[in-house]
Amino acid sequence: MKKVILCPNPYRDNDLKVAERSKRILEETGIQTVTCLPFQQEGAVKKTSLPVTPLEDEIKSADLLIAFGGDGTILHLAKTVALHDVPVLGINLGSLGFMSELEPNELERLRDLVNWNFSVESRMMLDVSVQRGGRTVYSNIALNDAVISKGSIARVVRLETFTEEGRLTRVTGDGVVISTPTGSTGYSMAAGGPIVEPTARNLLLTPICPHSTRADSYVLSPEHVITVEATDANRKFVYLSVDGSKAFSLKNGDQIRVSQSKYCTKLVRLSKKSFCEILDKKMAMEAAKYEK
Repeated sequence: MKKVILCPNPYRDNDLKVAERSKRILEETGIQTVTCLPFQQEGAVKKTSLPVTPLEDEIKSADLLIAFGGDGTILHLAKTVALHDVPVLGINLGSLGFMSELEPNELERLRDLVNWNFSVESRMMLDVSVQRGGRTVYSNIALNDAVISKGSIARVVRLETFTEEGRLTRVTGDGVVISTPTGSTGYSMAAGGPIVEPTARNLLLTPICPHSTRADSYVLSPEHVITVEATDANRKFVYLSVDGSKAFSLKNGDQIRVSQSKYCTKLVRLSKKSFCEILDKKMAMEAAKYEK
């Protein structure tokens, strides 16, 4: 019997109603389900009809994880599922949901899991580390991006970027986004970077609000290692954030190294929608919001 983890974002799935409906559908097909929260809910925890167990216990024996929320929920879970080689199916309860496969009105499609006949997209991830004084003081893996940026004080930061082949460019501005193709439709796109097909293998480097008309995005081969140095981090607040996680404060002499990870995030696909079709639909939805 296949074991599926239902992982609802409690701030998106009110009273876990969508997860509860999904549980009924899956168990009617003979699939075992357990319910885990992607993170600890703040404040008083609402009582639900679904018993909740710790994710770290259940992920070890899971065959599939279903994430209920937006892309942020999948990003939050990406490291966990990648380290345990568990594919994830996203049900969109957010806004755009580029990584999600189903909408709440498409839950009946979950019956297609009965024969375990579905395709899986392998999404490239990044290894991100900070070297300080010859030792690693921070390390993480990212599905979307690593962002090196200034603090809230209105000062520009100067970032020197290199590959193993030599100096790439100097970025003067609010910072830089180093992203995967999956992350190309996130912060990188907002900063003016290109949209890249998410199953591609590339490293994208995009300046944030650069103080130069010649500051362009770079699309690099995944074999490269990108190194970023913040030359004035002691005088200014400069931070590293990976997939929107808690910021790590940088110091002079720190080297942020970003490269393709050996881990990947596996996204389950039940439909035949192409990336171009999904992108066009999501962009049209976003444009319609602003026209109202």
